[in-house]
Amino acid sequence: MRMSELETYLNQLLDITHFHDYCPNGLQVEGRSEVYQLVSGVTASFDFIQAAVAAGADAVLVHHGYFWRGEDLRIVGMKHRRIALLMAHNVGLLSYHLPLDAHPEFGNNIQLARRLGFTETSRFGDQNIAMEGTLPPQLANLKELRISIERTLSRTPLVVGDDEKTVRRVAWCTGGAQGFFDEAVQLGVDAFITGEISEQNVHSARESGVAFISAGHHATERYGVQALGEHIAQKFGIAHQFIDVDNPV
Repeated sequence: MRMSELETYLNQLLDITHFHDYCPNGLQVEGRSEVYQLVSGVTASFDFIQAAVAAGADAVLVHHGYFWRGEDLRIVGMKHRRIALLMAHNVGLLSYHLPLDAHPEFGNNIQLARRLGFTETSRFGDQNIAMEGTLPPQLANLKELRISIERTLSRTPLVVGDDEKTVRRVAWCTGGAQGFFDEAVQLGVDAFITGEISEQNVHSARESGVAFISAGHHATERYGVQALGEHIAQKFGIAHQFIDVDNPV
């Protein structure tokens, strides 16, 4: 399919004009006009681009792209190395940040919820990206929730809270959403799950009694872009491959 058609479809599907983001969403680096092989991944790192080129990518689809607000605008150093590799192989870069977090079908938050068996009941936070919901009945306390997360993500989460604490209502937002914790506490949930944790979150969790689970920025955001890539492949009949470059954070 044509890259212009793919970009238009994704921009409309993810409703990018609805979001105030930290980076441009959509086509960030132009490549081939036709896309037969799409490779998706979490972050457009140099290692990821190398792997995508080796896989024969015409275009790559990521959650974390380039041109973040407040960064050096010059294309030098690490940014030059990455973009030069894309351009040398004429590989286009499509990137979607907050629109991918929030999408009700292919978003990071709903995809994580499905894997953990959560039922979404409402949304909160800036631009209604974060979610609140309930646990599946087989998970009764914080220990069981922690084990479920570890098994699902293949990563040991950092947990602030009592293992025996009863957990029925949870709030979650993938990635670096620790800033939503105070709002989650006000909602009266039993636990909050995100990718990262800050120093003050530990004290807030202890003093509020709401458990804080830091499950990994990368680990919690692997699923949205995967689901979106598979959707594109099935809808338009192109090849898709997800490449996961390990990240311990």
